Amino acid sequence: MNQLLSCFIYLPLFTFIVSIFLPGRKETFISNTVIVSITLHLIWTVCFSVNWLLNGHEGMNYKQMVIYTSSSFEFYIDYFFDLTTLVYSMVGGVISLIVAIFSKTYMHREAGYKRFFVTLILFYLGYQIVIFSGNFETLFIGWEIIGLCSFLLISFYRDRYLPVKNSLKTLSVYRLGDVCLILAMWLLHHIFQQNITFQEMFDTSSAILDSNLYVYLSILILVAVAAKSAMLPFSSWLPRAMEGPTTSSAVFYGSLSIHLGVFLLIRTNPLWNHLFAFKIALVILGGLTSMVATSIAKVQHAVKPQIAYASIAQIGLMVIEVALGWHQVALIHFAGNAFLRTYQLLVSPSVLSYKIHNMMIEFKKAPGVQKNTLSPLYKWYNTLYILGVKEWNMDKNLFEFLWLPFKKLGLMFTTILNRTTTVIPIMLSFSLFSFIADDHVHYYIDHSFTLIAGVSALALILTAFTERGSARKAWNRLGIAQVFLTCSIALNEDFDLNHILIFSSGIIISFIVGYVVLSKLQEVDDITLNRFHGHSDRNSGLSIWFLLACMGFIGLPLTPTFLGIDLLFTHIQHHQGLFIFIIALNFIFIELSVLRIYARIFMGPSAKADHAIAFRSS
Repeated sequence: MNQLLSCFIYLPLFTFIVSIFLPGRKETFISNTVIVSITLHLIWTVCFSVNWLLNGHEGMNYKQMVIYTSSSFEFYIDYFFDLTTLVYSMVGGVISLIVAIFSKTYMHREAGYKRFFVTLILFYLGYQIVIFSGNFETLFIGWEIIGLCSFLLISFYRDRYLPVKNSLKTLSVYRLGDVCLILAMWLLHHIFQQNITFQEMFDTSSAILDSNLYVYLSILILVAVAAKSAMLPFSSWLPRAMEGPTTSSAVFYGSLSIHLGVFLLIRTNPLWNHLFAFKIALVILGGLTSMVATSIAKVQHAVKPQIAYASIAQIGLMVIEVALGWHQVALIHFAGNAFLRTYQLLVSPSVLSYKIHNMMIEFKKAPGVQKNTLSPLYKWYNTLYILGVKEWNMDKNLFEFLWLPFKKLGLMFTTILNRTTTVIPIMLSFSLFSFIADDHVHYYIDHSFTLIAGVSALALILTAFTERGSARKAWNRLGIAQVFLTCSIALNEDFDLNHILIFSSGIIISFIVGYVVLSKLQEVDDITLNRFHGHSDRNSGLSIWFLLACMGFIGLPLTPTFLGIDLLFTHIQHHQGLFIFIIALNFIFIELSVLRIYARIFMGPSAKADHAIAFRSS
């Protein structure tokens, strides 16, 4: 019966592949394909779950396939099924089916009708991979797929400025959580000296005590949870992610994707359950998130942000329930909140139109209430009101304290590179020399070059991140940064040449494809990064090729680079705090830089539109 777990993944995967090749004009055929697939998946889930419950409902683990094996590392796909998987799968199936049926009519005659349903079934695939994952590597595959789908659906109306801008904002927070999850996987490899499954974690939970590494591991998991579930201080991205279609907002940010942080906490419970201080931190963070989100939701002037913050408030309470060990209560709470927010988002356009209609027909002035404006309570009320309207300045503070310092660094590095053009060739020569002559270089010099190469890669990535001129120049700098990054980790310790080839193969192919696409566009347009160009409509083929190149370049799932990144991290030791921090920053900003280039070139208002398009939203 364990082998049947793979069917939960194969069915949406097959549907996704088929939907890519369906003709775009056949709206009914496209939507029905997705609806039938989700329906069959839900029926299969019900049948499998009933059989599982009748046969003792013990946790099931199935090792699907081994992708790569080395002397110190094994990368394999693993599936796991328990009560948490059952609840998340059933709720996800029902909500996805409702949204797909609703979208069949709601998205009628939209220019991106096929694009929407293809992305929806891809999200459903990523969601199933996450909840059926039996180890961190499998979970991370689905985690990354969901992040990519978020970016594509928030920017669904890609000819508008604000959806594209907000998709990049959401991506920046997601990427921070993604890298924290990668670092958590890296620490787990050092703690257990193997690729451990979730079932093995639960079986050995009593033995994993008294290690400072668990404190760092728990913090990394907490940041990943906070970023994915829009907890403090990352809450401001969720209402901005509502720029996509209402149906995608319902399935993503009202019900399913937003609750995956709670899922991750339940899955990793054995890793932090013995840390009393961490459980206290979870309770405090969950309580603060719930109170702040509620205060903001009360004063929102639009329906979507109000529902978004109301959902965040409930997630804060779920985190408290998980911290207290009430996992079954958290699962019931998740199901109720998911169905409620989906219903609210789907009916919100109709309710809003009815409210406006009633206000126009029979308007009644609200009765005045006498208030003592001099009382301390009223002053506190006003203070909370203003903070709620300003969303507690979370968006501003997140930008100023998290991203602005790196933008300033990027501008500084750009100035240095523009004034001294020999910096890159010299540093690249030193890095390649150190890599080739690794056995003959003194230990301390070798490790100095490791840090220097890592910092050089980060400097080049940040210059591409802040580049406002040539897109090809930014792309070239990212390619050179990948060379520095590879040399940096290769110099750190004895390196397997196969690991370099796996990582580099995806990078080189993706870089060449991206460079060719940008060169072709340069022939017909001056593609600078100081504005949006909107080439996706006029050059849809090049848009798809460049998106695939971006996926391979940054190591999204199903690419050699994805496996290569996991292999690279096995060559960094747990005591190298500064080095892992530099490498983590590299992986955060390289994805942001690459997808920023994609968004600037292929999305946003077109400079050659035949009608006026507002550059910014009101």
